[in-house]
Order: sequence, then C-alpha cells, then structure tokens
Amino acid sequence: MAKDRTQARREHLAKVRAEQKRKERRTAFLMWGAGGLVIALIVGVVAFYLINERARTSLDAVVTAKYPGSLHKETKVNYAENPPMGGEHHPVWQNCGIYEEPINNENAVHSMEHGAVWITYRPDLPKAQVDKLKELASSDYMLLSPYPGLPSPVVISSWNNQLKVNSADDPRLPRFITKYKNGPDTPELGAACDQGTSDTAAQNPIPTVAPSPTATPTHTPTDLPIPTPSASEGS
Repeated sequence: MAKDRTQARREHLAKVRAEQKRKERRTAFLMWGAGGLVIALIVGVVAFYLINERARTSLDAVVTAKYPGSLHKETKVNYAENPPMGGEHHPVWQNCGIYEEPINNENAVHSMEHGAVWITYRPDLPKAQVDKLKELASSDYMLLSPYPGLPSPVVISSWNNQLKVNSADDPRLPRFITKYKNGPDTPELGAACDQGTSDTAAQNPIPTVAPSPTATPTHTPTDLPIPTPSASEGS
C-alpha cells in the first residue's frame, strides 16, 4: 500500500510538473507572439510613414524642358509654359526679391538663367499662404510675385524645371528650392541676381515689337551757314 501511495504521488507530481511546463511554454509562446506582433506593427507603421512621407515630398511631378541659355530678345516672348521656365528673355534680369505686383516674364526668365528660383501664385491666394511663400523666398536667388492665370494656386520654377502645387504648405516647395536653386541646369551659374531691374510689369512693360531706329537728321540748305560778303565784293 505504501508503495502504491508513493507511486501515486510521483505520478501526480509528474502530471503537475508536466502541466506547469505546458503553461510556461504557452505563456512564452503568447509573449513571443505578442512581442512579434508589436514589432510587426512598429515596422508597418514606420514603413507606412516613410512611404507616405516620400510620396508627399517626392519631386517626381517636376516638369522639365531643354531650353538653351543666352537667347536675348528685347520684345515680348510667347512662352510655351505658363509661367515660363526658360527660353528667350530680355537682356536685363529681374532683381531677386519679393514683389507685390506681377513682373515681366522676360526679366524673370533671365534671373532664372542666373540660378534663381521663381515662385508665382494666384493673386487671390489667402494672405496666410502668401506669408508662407514670403518666408520661402526670403533668401538670395529667389523671386516671388503674383501671377494672374496660373494653372494651379502656386507654381515654382527654375531654369528648365517647374512644379505645380495647391498650397504654400506643400513640403515639396523647400525641396525644390534646395535642389534647383543655382542647380546643375543653371546656364550662367554664379551670375548676379541684383543690379538688374526692380520694375514691375506695369511700371516697365516689355514692348510687343521693337522700336523703330531713330533716323539720323540730315542738313537742309537752311541749315548751312550764310556767307558774309567781303569788303572787296562791296567795292
């Protein structure tokens, strides 16, 4: 009987230990599973953030062109883009800075040839949005001006590069400036962005046709000196 009771206790203890081990394995599995799920969630959230951030800041929507530099013209230019991002331009460049009124395309394009980035916005853009654009344009080699008839609320341009956005808060704007201001497409890198003109389009409109050359005045007989009679002729 004593042996039977001893054997029974051993079997019971073995069962208890086996059950305890099963519970420990189950607990460990649940812990590892929960930990793995947390890690997977973190990785997923980080990946989603990175993908979303890349999509928000990607410059894949930048439109490019292949305009050569140094094409000067003293009359209005019919540009293919609105606003332009290269091509023929006025011999005088626009002084970089912030303008409250529209400026001449032809002068602004010359500034972009020197490495400037030109931010244009619809005249009805809210003041808070314009103020943010002014912050972006407060550094050197930057132009900012209203532009009637824009295809989007804000357009940012450099020589041969352009991006249309819907808001001054768009994170692609500062990325565009960093990449394209005085960038590799600049035909005259290092040229000045001052000592040009600060006139707006209303102050100094570009003529549609070249002015006629001024004719050189010719002398008429009345312009010639009248000879004075000599004493011998009067005698």
